[in-house]
Amino acid sequence: MDKNQLLKECNQASRGNFFSLEIPANSIADGEDIEQMARQLEKEGKIKIRDCVHNDTFVYVHGIVKYASN
Repeated sequence: MDKNQLLKECNQASRGNFFSLEIPANSIADGEDIEQMARQLEKEGKIKIRDCVHNDTFVYVHGIVKYASN
């Protein structure tokens, strides 16, 4: 999974502009990578993370998708 795919999943899982994802992580390192990608998307201003929980089996990310106004 890369950042663009994570952003796409956030957009697909959103209701309005709120999203909630539960992503299975195969290993602890994989879960940390997913969490880092979510933090990078937050720094880029694409999402706002409200909650990010990392367990052995999944990463739960809850937040807001930010839409750019043109």
